[in-house]
Amino acid sequence: MKKNAFTMLELIFVIVVLGIIAALAIPRLERDLRQEAADNILSAIRYTQHMALMDNKHNLNSTDWHKSFWTIFFQANGQYYTISSNIDYGNSVDRNETARDPVTGQRFFSDDATIDADESKTIFLNHNYGIDTIDFTNCQTTSNGTNVSNHIAFDHMGRPHKGMYGVATNIYDTRMNADCRITFSFSDASIDPIVIRIQEETGYAQVVGLEAL
Repeated sequence: MKKNAFTMLELIFVIVVLGIIAALAIPRLERDLRQEAADNILSAIRYTQHMALMDNKHNLNSTDWHKSFWTIFFQANGQYYTISSNIDYGNSVDRNETARDPVTGQRFFSDDATIDADESKTIFLNHNYGIDTIDFTNCQTTSNGTNVSNHIAFDHMGRPHKGMYGVATNIYDTRMNADCRITFSFSDASIDPIVIRIQEETGYAQVVGLEAL
């Protein structure tokens, strides 16, 4: 009885084809740290704005009312960011004043580089992507001259604010009066920095050069 079987040439041909397919697939499996970091940062900024739109924090009975705006804070060395509303108007944010990750329920909060059990792992930019410098120098000061900081806040209309820990007498004192550009640099110098632009009027955030994100 005649039996069908592969010839040696056919087996070699199949192996070569599989090798070509594997070679094409491997680059797609490599992480694109820059893209992942940009997606994370944009999502965090837009989530902060979303919280502000859903939760009106205006309280003009207090001179520190602006501190309670939903705010995203970036550690200057890229270790982490936090998303919070300083509801007691203190000089620092407590864990219970921070937002929760809608996926895991963990806090968008840290006070050091240690990843605690109740802290969302997405906030640790240095650990996840190698970001080691965050430059806010291109962000404009507020109209009352308050120095820039690593905070961006949003009011109930989604408008961006700066200088949340300065003195504000009315809603316009902390309003951003020009587009803000924040630069995120990587410890790996081969990865181009990410520049995020936040529009002054709408608070819309986008990656410079990748505006479709």
